[in-house]
Amino acid sequence: MTSLAVAATSTPAARVKETDVLGSLKKVCEAHGLGEMSRHLVSLGELVRRDMVNVERALSELPLRSDVVGDSAGHLVALGGKRLRPVCVALASRLGTGFGPAAHELAVAVELVHCATLLHDDVVDVGDTRRGAPAARAVYGNAASIFAGDWLLVEALRRVVGAGVDGTLGLLLDIIDEMIRGEAVQLESRGRLDLPAATYFEIVEAKTAALFRWAMVAGGRAGGLAEQELLALERFGRQLGVAFQLVDDLLDYEGDGKVTGKAPFADLREGKMTYPLILALERDPSLRPLLEQIVALGADGVLEPTAGARLVEALTRTGAAEDSRRLAHERSLEAVACLENLVESPAKDALVTVARATVHREK
Repeated sequence: MTSLAVAATSTPAARVKETDVLGSLKKVCEAHGLGEMSRHLVSLGELVRRDMVNVERALSELPLRSDVVGDSAGHLVALGGKRLRPVCVALASRLGTGFGPAAHELAVAVELVHCATLLHDDVVDVGDTRRGAPAARAVYGNAASIFAGDWLLVEALRRVVGAGVDGTLGLLLDIIDEMIRGEAVQLESRGRLDLPAATYFEIVEAKTAALFRWAMVAGGRAGGLAEQELLALERFGRQLGVAFQLVDDLLDYEGDGKVTGKAPFADLREGKMTYPLILALERDPSLRPLLEQIVALGADGVLEPTAGARLVEALTRTGAAEDSRRLAHERSLEAVACLENLVESPAKDALVTVARATVHREK
């Protein structure tokens, strides 16, 4: 999935430019005969284009430190990304009074928190690539990457305080605490092939879905929505986050590394059991030696093509890949259902499109 409105660049704000809105995802939809969704994606892009240009400009103008920490932070931010979380803030605010200055600051903040977690994750996972380019830790070192993540987190909190939207700061602190707990569970589960599905979803709810929840609630609060509407948006964010992660896990095995910007089988080589693998191993216990072999390689080992091919074949043969994508689709439909009592509007239609399109992304 391409950036929802703008590709980040390292150029000054004056040179920030729009790219083909949702172009990559639009092509995927057309290839699968999803012409109607493709048209909805164009409408979504038109709705949030200006919002996201302004967010992208703010990201390109971060007051970065003139040292290795600032260089490390700027390196990741300049690589761009899907910017899906800021889009959630923008659309949630547009359900109410609109994308004003406060919502803008919250949209920038949620992307900074996300970038901070990526910088930290790459150190923990010994990741050498991120978004198809060398990871910040590979260029500037682990310490610089950690401190850069810390700085981005502080900058995010500054922006939330500056936005002055009641309830958003306290909720974000709770969300960050929840994300750390999820990281702890994942760390304790590393290399555990018998990971229960319940533990997997506990990790996903905390590490991924929690920040989507905040994006929806923060945007809704900035837009002046009522508490019942905010609860609906929070439920939407939870389901969207789980669907997003399920697809992300599938792309670790089915995706093209040149498109995803991620080395194939990276999750398993880092000792992470994801839902497709949990299903496949439950259905075919004879896969255990192969999984152990890949985990033992670690991030730096050389994976034999035959081993990778056997694992992909097993995910297909056992139905694990198909059932994982089906579950992602179900979660996306549950997300849509959370919006049913909200007033009809272009922003609501756009959120429905975001949920539905999440299942079809290729990166």
